[in-house]
Amino acid sequence: MRRFVLRAIVVVVAVPFILMLLYKPSFVHPVSTMMLGDIVLLRGYERQWVKFDDIAPALVQSVLVSEDGRYCSHDGVDWSAINLVIDEALDGERPRGASTIPMQTVKNLFLWSSRSYVRKVLEVPLAISADAIWSKRRLMEIYLNVAEWAPGVYGIEAASLYYYGVPAAQLSRRRAAYLAVTLPNPHRRDPVNPSRGLTRLAGVVERRAHQSGAYIKCLYE
Repeated sequence: MRRFVLRAIVVVVAVPFILMLLYKPSFVHPVSTMMLGDIVLLRGYERQWVKFDDIAPALVQSVLVSEDGRYCSHDGVDWSAINLVIDEALDGERPRGASTIPMQTVKNLFLWSSRSYVRKVLEVPLAISADAIWSKRRLMEIYLNVAEWAPGVYGIEAASLYYYGVPAAQLSRRRAAYLAVTLPNPHRRDPVNPSRGLTRLAGVVERRAHQSGAYIKCLYE
């Protein structure tokens, strides 16, 4: 019995790494655990896969500066941000988020959405592996196509059509910024009817995205 359990654990741990290799080709369109959950619960979902080159650069820039400003320079994990979170926790402060885009991508693909320390620990080796196996462009392409942008709406193409009635390739800088700041909480944030706080945040993201040329070279070189 113990041997069977050990083998089962090995298989479960190995599956994400095997899937990473299978997801490497651009013609493969991965689905997230939340999409699978929607299927199991018979809710269905909206998702239209779109190639990286068919996504407005303004959207890519906005998501990058909003979610992971060091995306092109880290190895999947922003260790400086994690160390800061640990220091804050030890000082009794409320910890801030330190998830990178690779960490969010592997969470979406292989893990669960509810917060837990176990999930965070699992995200680290998976994110490092994803960053090593996939190119930065492929990783970003997968992330933008599996992220949830509204309840039951996954991927930037479906989100752009859902909110603005235009494909992702035609997003303006302002609309791209609003979509980017919606990502952290798509069930409460509405880019079409934003709160004052969301509007201010989108303005900051739009300005930073416009000046992000040096930070996105790994995606457009």
